[in-house]
Amino acid sequence: MLIVLNIIFCIAFIGFAYLNFNDVDWYLWVPIYLSAAACCGFAAAGTVYPTIYLLLIAFYLIYAVLLFFQKDGVRDWISKYNKPSLVESMQAEKPYIEKTREFFGLLIIAGALLINFLAV
Repeated sequence: MLIVLNIIFCIAFIGFAYLNFNDVDWYLWVPIYLSAAACCGFAAAGTVYPTIYLLLIAFYLIYAVLLFFQKDGVRDWISKYNKPSLVESMQAEKPYIEKTREFFGLLIIAGALLINFLAV
């Protein structure tokens, strides 16, 4: 079951990396998604790297905390903007949309790697 989950995560993270090539900060997000995809791909193949999982999880969670507290970040999306939909349009027309989507993406990646770490 974990192999199938890792294959799904690997394919999804490769797709997310591809979709980020047209982003302004692609140089940050493409490696973020590809590193998670590589970890999940290796895990699906039976090779695990617990130390790398922990380092990446720490980076992703620290970055998520920064996005949470930044101006027009997740905290502002919740309190100042009253949590409007983040999926109405693929274009991030408001500043809080991009940061909030990135925040949740980081949590998903960290969760995928945490599953692999705990399974070792």
